[in-house]
Parts: sequence; C-alpha cells; structure tokens
Amino acid sequence: VSSPTNAPFPEGQVDSLLSIISSQRERFRARNQELEGENRMMQHTVQALQSELDNLRADNIKLYEKIKFLQSYPGRGSSRDDTELRYSSQYEERLDPFSSFSRKERQRKYLSLSPWDKATLSMGRLILSNKTARTIAFFYTLFLHCLVFLVLYKTAWSESVGRDCAAFCAKKFADHVHKFHENGDVGDMWQ
Repeated sequence: VSSPTNAPFPEGQVDSLLSIISSQRERFRARNQELEGENRMMQHTVQALQSELDNLRADNIKLYEKIKFLQSYPGRGSSRDDTELRYSSQYEERLDPFSSFSRKERQRKYLSLSPWDKATLSMGRLILSNKTARTIAFFYTLFLHCLVFLVLYKTAWSESVGRDCAAFCAKKFADHVHKFHENGDVGDMWQ
C-alpha cells in the first residue's frame, strides 16, 4: 500500500486551471468595471435629483408668495390646504426680519475684522467643530505649559544655585582672610 504524496499536477491540469482562473479574473474585472460605471451614474443621478429638489423647493416658496399676494385682495377666501401649510413656514422664515438682520450683522462684523482676527476665528471654528482637533489642541496646550514651567523652574534653580555658590565662596574667602590675615597683610597676598 502506497501513501499519497504531494505530486505536482500534470501539465494538462495546470494549463486548464490557469485558463479557468484567468477567465474568472477577467469576468470579475469586467463586472467590477460595470459596477463602477453604474456607481458613477447613480452618483450623477443623485446630484441631479438633489439640485432639482432644491430648485423645486425654491419655486414652491415663490409660488406660495404669489398665492399669499393674491389672497391679500379683498373678497378672496382663504382656504388652506396641506401644500400651503407646508410652504408657509418656509416662506415666513425667509421673511423673518430678525434672522435676516442677524445674518447681515454677522456678515458685516466678519468683513470688518482684520485678517489676523479672521484667521483666529477660522482656527477656533475648525478646532471647536472637530473632536480630534479639540483633543490635539488640548494636549498641545498641556505640553506647551509643562515645557514652559520646566524651563522656568530649571532657569530659576540654576540661578539660585549660582547665587548660593557665589555667596558660599565669598563667605569662605572672608573667613580665610579673617583667620589667616588678621594683621592687615592682605595687601601682601595680592602682590
């Protein structure tokens, strides 16, 4: 009884497997290209539909404005249906003088800012609008504060040690002069 061994495939089977795998790869590649084309078409369709929806919404608000104008004439009944109710709130929001005024004031204030203030405002908005940016800004600020405190501590400590060392040396010198040169022969020491 012979045990099965890992013998290489015969030449005919290798060519057959290679052609099967190659044809399968080509089918997948063609299908992938087809799906990518469909995806691009769908994205284009969605964008076109979105812009059409925005245009229709604006047209409906304008039509509601015309209806409102026509209803303002005396003798006209004011029967409201769902369509009018739906667009009346959007129409009223557009006419709201307070929101319009606040938008104009914000724009005026922004235009009157210096370039540095505009950059600061933009950076602040960027940092506050993104969680990752807020986290990075927090740790960056923490790191800078720690670095400044360490540098200040090291500077203060090294100056303190220098003053203490100078005071210590001056005291030792004064003790030495007092102890060994009491007779006033300090002048001899410098010669």
